[in-house]
Amino acid sequence: MAQYDPKVLRRLQLCELEILKDFVKICEENDLKYFGFAGTAIGAIRHGGFIPWDDDIDMGILREDYEKLREIIQRDYADKYTFVDAYTYNDYANMNAHIVLNGTKFTESTAKNCKYPQGIFLDIFPFDHAPEDEETREKFVRSVWLASKFLIVKHTPFPVLPFKKGIKVKLCHAVTAVIWFFLNLFCISHKFLYKKLLKFSTKYNKEDTGYYYYSCSSSRQGTVYAKEDFYPFKKIKFEDVDLDFPQNIEKALGRVYGDFMQLPPEEKRVNHCPDELVFPKENE
Repeated sequence: MAQYDPKVLRRLQLCELEILKDFVKICEENDLKYFGFAGTAIGAIRHGGFIPWDDDIDMGILREDYEKLREIIQRDYADKYTFVDAYTYNDYANMNAHIVLNGTKFTESTAKNCKYPQGIFLDIFPFDHAPEDEETREKFVRSVWLASKFLIVKHTPFPVLPFKKGIKVKLCHAVTAVIWFFLNLFCISHKFLYKKLLKFSTKYNKEDTGYYYYSCSSSRQGTVYAKEDFYPFKKIKFEDVDLDFPQNIEKALGRVYGDFMQLPPEEKRVNHCPDELVFPKENE
């Protein structure tokens, strides 16, 4: 995997921080509830900002505010940002979104043939309601998580897997290649899959179930949050920004990462170092 020059990585982090500030401003002006989580929460708690080797920012937002955010950015901020998600672009294969800074490039090897705008971005994850009953909730979240992978396989027969080599990779790629073949044989479109996935994942959104989840994770672990662990949000310093985080974010982090206050071994300090990185001209 390619590695960043430390000065380049820090420059990237500071550029993403400016996108974050605009995002927070948009949310506050339009009464949209956002929250940091995952690696951004670890960075805030453990480092007071970015994890030193991290190169993205993870922000969550409830589905109804996610839809409003897309509309606001497309209507009022199109000169500066592009809202990239599977609804807007037919070759974007994930159920989360990127707020991309116009005039920049951030092209990863896995997406080099895609035509959607690929620039320096802020990661946005829409959260939906999950069933109240524990057994039903586990089955539902697992099913949605698995179904969301069909959108990825639609675009590639050999997607990137969390494990790197061995018979497990060969078996998984054999399965994904077969699924890819039949999806394209029967002309199942990106839009069709997206609409089905959206309908499935938002099935419980009209109910106050007391649980939230997001389907666009690389792992099923830690994707469910109880309402009492969410509200009220609390402020934690991230670099020079006071960000909102779920009330009991430490509990969620511990469930996923164990003792997240301990630094992981160097071989697990991964990021998304791109093949092509172009900063905005005004920062040159």
